[in-house]
Amino acid sequence: MFRRPRVVIHLGYILIVFLIISLALAAGVRRIPYEHHVMVGEELPWRAVFPPYVAARLAPSPAQGQAGPEILGLSQGRPVAREPGRASLQLYLFGLLPVKTVQVDVLPPVEVVPGGHSIGVLLENQGVTVVGYAPILEPGGKEAYPARDAGVLLGDVLLAVNGREVRSDEETAGLIDRAGAGGRPVELKVRRGRQVLQLSVPPAKCAQTGRFRIGMYIRDSAAGVGTLTFYDPRRQAYAALGHAVTDSLSQDQAQVEGGRIVQASVEGIQPGHRGQPGEKIGFFAGGKYWGTIDRNTPFGIFGRLTTSLPPAVYNHPVPVAMDYQVHTGPAQILTVVTGTAVEAFDITIDAVISEEKERGRGLVIRITDPRLLVVTGGIVQGMSGSPILQEGRLVGAVTHVFVNDPTRGYGVLAQWMLLETDLFGVKVPDLGCLPVRPGEAEHDYLLPA
Repeated sequence: MFRRPRVVIHLGYILIVFLIISLALAAGVRRIPYEHHVMVGEELPWRAVFPPYVAARLAPSPAQGQAGPEILGLSQGRPVAREPGRASLQLYLFGLLPVKTVQVDVLPPVEVVPGGHSIGVLLENQGVTVVGYAPILEPGGKEAYPARDAGVLLGDVLLAVNGREVRSDEETAGLIDRAGAGGRPVELKVRRGRQVLQLSVPPAKCAQTGRFRIGMYIRDSAAGVGTLTFYDPRRQAYAALGHAVTDSLSQDQAQVEGGRIVQASVEGIQPGHRGQPGEKIGFFAGGKYWGTIDRNTPFGIFGRLTTSLPPAVYNHPVPVAMDYQVHTGPAQILTVVTGTAVEAFDITIDAVISEEKERGRGLVIRITDPRLLVVTGGIVQGMSGSPILQEGRLVGAVTHVFVNDPTRGYGVLAQWMLLETDLFGVKVPDLGCLPVRPGEAEHDYLLPA
């Protein structure tokens, strides 16, 4: 009987083990993010980002029209940032097998002034939002729901009535009444998620008001309370909230046509408890606008200041930290718990999870300040955007609270927020608005109209 030489069998075993190990290592490489950021003059934190079995070489970047050596150099195999721009790195397994190309954005050092101010957020939405159904009492005493019966759903946004764009509830009601008085149906242009629909609704005359209606409650604007994260007094740019403003019914990212921020005053705190997030109780202080709302993104709202802000804890710029400069340990947040006074409170950063960029959650934080725990019970609604500082750098902003433990929550990295501005000169792609995981709650919310 034929017997294979032992050496062949052993080589086969070795080859199988090698393949298994290679596949496992390649899987680890695939988990490396495709995009990295580093400040000019610094090394990319090589071993913190790439496994020890991975080597890198500069790769051509056709999209940039350059190979990138003047942007990112290699010193003893480690990438060193030279000047602002984008370069590509080709990753090799054991220095031999090409497995992945990653982009490295070299960014100029940027300093901003940390905020902490409570702000009122006044949004100007496109169209009006359906927030409820309202029965119409007809002359015979029968209740009618024309809009509901025609297929209008809660959360739908009415963009136009009979071909005319609408932006207020009064305007919408007037167009419906005129259509009914003229014996015409109400033709609605409706946005539902990413769809735009056309619905025809027969109006009914309300015996109580004497007007024609289609039986629904609508809201023409949104407002809420949050916290300003940082601003640049030279360019008059600001960032706030740290997450997108979402529609209170659909939880989709609100389609914002513009808006304003104003100063808000905190008049009370409803402390948070396990299973019940707390909230700041506040009102808009004064009638002077602080700035415009130009963009609503997964990393917060952004705009331009129209006035100088009142003094806070920091009245001078501080450096913005990159993700590799943030670490677990003590930190502080800036926020308002009474009136309009910004105060600093102690926290601990329990985890840095820079790979969670798509969800906008790069930090896990825990409130440790004894006074803040007594006053608020932890993280409460209205704290979204509260800046997080560590070792003299702005590292992030508060965004979410853990419903089952209000002393803990998520934060967004300041680097991600800054990339949404023009202060770096680099933009991140629009990631859309992602849902909240079970057990978490958005801090800021749209107040019911």
